[in-house]
Amino acid sequence: MQARHFKETYSELLSLTDSVPERVWTGILIAGCLALPWVVGSYSLSFATLSLVMIVGVLGLNLLTGVCGLISLGHAGFMAVGAYGAGIAAADYGLSILPSMLIGGLIAAASSLLVGIPSLRLKGLYLAITTLAFTVISTHVILNTPEITRGSTGLFLPEPNFFGYELNTPQKYYLFCLATCVLFVLATLNIMRSRVGRAFIAIREQDIAAEMMGINLRRYKLLAFAISAFYTGVSGALFAYHIRYINVDTFGLTLSIEALGMIIVGGLGSIAGAIIGAIFMTLLPEAVRMFFELFATQLNGLFATRALELRGLIYGAIIILILRFQPEGLIKIWRECRRIWGNWPFRY
Repeated sequence: MQARHFKETYSELLSLTDSVPERVWTGILIAGCLALPWVVGSYSLSFATLSLVMIVGVLGLNLLTGVCGLISLGHAGFMAVGAYGAGIAAADYGLSILPSMLIGGLIAAASSLLVGIPSLRLKGLYLAITTLAFTVISTHVILNTPEITRGSTGLFLPEPNFFGYELNTPQKYYLFCLATCVLFVLATLNIMRSRVGRAFIAIREQDIAAEMMGINLRRYKLLAFAISAFYTGVSGALFAYHIRYINVDTFGLTLSIEALGMIIVGGLGSIAGAIIGAIFMTLLPEAVRMFFELFATQLNGLFATRALELRGLIYGAIIILILRFQPEGLIKIWRECRRIWGNWPFRY
């Protein structure tokens, strides 16, 4: 059985994977994603696009919380900053989606220093409260600068275009989001196997020991905040273009909690876990809605009066059950399936 630890050449060390089956299945997955717009309808494609948008942001949060061990509840705030930065660049200055998206990400990364610098000596719940305060502050700033952000009125975004090429259909915008998501996944994989990624893991495991080994805690913690905020800002920009209208109510505290739930349910510190968790949590409300519609005729009276409450109850119960019986997240199930498949028929 192949252990895949021994490397013979430098090219094998530089390669993301030396497994032929992994390359084949990755190619099949990408081909399936490319074919999706012509297989499903606009409604389902909208959820697929939203999943890709959330994956980008959750990858950033996973680098900060799952890999570096810095708990953050500021995801909604960074996402709002990125969305408004991109929206203002597009609506007021007529920039296309790519520069607007980068501007939103860079503004979010710069604003992360407002959280990162005062929080260098904070850990755990103290750091979580500080990042939560950033979400409140960003909402307050957006509401009280109507000459820039339109305040409580909200901001309408123009139709996205890629340097003159109009992304005026759900299929085109989905493919753009897919390309962006793939680029960010590749970037994350390379960060994880670099000195920066190893430093993040060392800080998470034992920051005092990491500092004694020569890792600059101040620099790497600020870098973790900046990278995470950039990812989240880009995700916010993509989300703004997806819904085409944003206001402060779009980026509430619930969004931060959901994002944190995605990496916990998927598997803390795992790139694949973050992707699985983002897809699962994004599609879960729709799955619950379909479940209700399936049994609406039998329990019509109950669902008619308590549909929203029951949906929220089932939504929370599923998350609790996953955390109770799979504390390592959904990625554990995926790894077990791979192990059984790889060892078949000698599964034990």
